[in-house]
Amino acid sequence: MDRRSLLKAGAAGSIALAAPFVIRGAHAQGKYKEEYRLSTVVGTAFPWGKGADLWINLVRERTQGRIHIKMYPGVSLINGDQTREFSAIRQGVIDMAVGSTINWSPQIKELNLFSLPFLTRNHAGLDAVVQGEVGKRIMQIVEKAGVVPLAWGENGFREVTNSKREIRSPDDMKGLKFRVVGSPIFNDTFTALGANPTQMSWADAQPALASGAVEGQENPLHVFAAAKLHTLAQKFVTRWGYVADPLIFVVNRDIWNSWTPADREIVRAAAVDAGRQEIAIARKGLSGTDLSLVKEVEALGVKVTELSAAELKAFEVATKPVYDKWAKQIGIDLVKKAEAAVAPTRKG
Repeated sequence: MDRRSLLKAGAAGSIALAAPFVIRGAHAQGKYKEEYRLSTVVGTAFPWGKGADLWINLVRERTQGRIHIKMYPGVSLINGDQTREFSAIRQGVIDMAVGSTINWSPQIKELNLFSLPFLTRNHAGLDAVVQGEVGKRIMQIVEKAGVVPLAWGENGFREVTNSKREIRSPDDMKGLKFRVVGSPIFNDTFTALGANPTQMSWADAQPALASGAVEGQENPLHVFAAAKLHTLAQKFVTRWGYVADPLIFVVNRDIWNSWTPADREIVRAAAVDAGRQEIAIARKGLSGTDLSLVKEVEALGVKVTELSAAELKAFEVATKPVYDKWAKQIGIDLVKKAEAAVAPTRKG
């Protein structure tokens, strides 16, 4: 073989060696997983889980099955540890999620904004924050923290319940043991009200209520109904709406980048549509002329208490030191912008 033939053979060998790597790399960039794992805390009996299911179905339909998603409720991909969910999404243990701003607040301090006691008060106030400049800023912060946020959902305003007595004032909470979620601001809030808070997952909360290890809890009213908390000795509900719990639809960054731009937009639009529908489900029967969910809970033999403006004010005053402490940690500028957004919606 002459020199020219040797060079040709060498070049051909180099191309042959390189070609599989080029093909493999291109294939990896466009390769879709057979199943994408979506994490939620609760299943489809709850608005939260319904929202995730809506997203899954819309994505499947609009991508003709190219993106197949399976829901894993109960935060089962990380053994039920709600506060580890965000880290697991960032690390790729979880591909997608519809997650709570409360559960993710240990990793993103600004999400504690929504847990400032008595900031938003009503749906109009919550919308003013989430749908405005503050909501956009929160989404930017979440994205900077390592995941791709797409849309808002809503778990709802959290109401306080217990097995012992009607709660109309901070004094009524003194000495009661409450299950609270795993964010320190909740410990501070309930401690300020004279209660004994205990942090535990939702999976652990239900047997704790049943056994009397804890006497109360706080959750949106639709959670109360779907989880049948009246069967766990929760006979008293006070509608105080002290904090809201927005949800965020997110995707792991590497998963997002593996999809085509067209599919990314499909997934984003599906999240927005699912979020809008989920918010409507979460609010149904709770305001205006439709109080059907409140009546449904009362029909279970539960005492549902509505507080006057003066009674609400007493709770707000009692938790003001907690508000001020956490406003500094969240960021005074962000809190002031939220307060300005909410101000026109406040009734007193």
